[in-house]
Amino acid sequence: MKVKIVEIKAVLRDLDKIKLELAKQNAVLKGIDRQVDTYFQLAEGKGRLKLREGEIENNLIHYNRPNQAESKLSEVTLYKPNEAETLKQVLENALGTKVVVDKKREIHFIRNIKIHIDKVKQLGEFVEIEAIDEKNEFTEFELREQCEQLMVDFGIEKKDLCKVSYSDMLLSISAR
Repeated sequence: MKVKIVEIKAVLRDLDKIKLELAKQNAVLKGIDRQVDTYFQLAEGKGRLKLREGEIENNLIHYNRPNQAESKLSEVTLYKPNEAETLKQVLENALGTKVVVDKKREIHFIRNIKIHIDKVKQLGEFVEIEAIDEKNEFTEFELREQCEQLMVDFGIEKKDLCKVSYSDMLLSISAR
């Protein structure tokens, strides 16, 4: 399944403000999930490939996304595997593991917008906003507007935005 997503990731500064805003906007809590994302080695320019293993979300995810702090468009392909452990072994054998991201994720929805409150091992706490278009109903501009409005509502400042993914953050730690 191909999906268009505009997203932001930011350091979590004010959880109470975000929780109040989620309640005010009648966000639906999907649940709290412990997710392990295993990233696999890909050739330069081929995007990213990760296997997400969780109790709520289990997907093989391939995506291309620029590294930039402001809202960014991701072209995503999702596959829901029946046997994630077997698939993981095949991918590890064929491609090699690049990095593993282990996090506790609280998942909320407001219409087509998915909000994550993440606690990532070795990195800390973050909030992600993903404006999702699964049926080609929105323009990229509309998705960006949705993301940016929630940034304002949540009190997220530009200085708190993250340019890179959790995987890149962990790789930079291990390179030190």
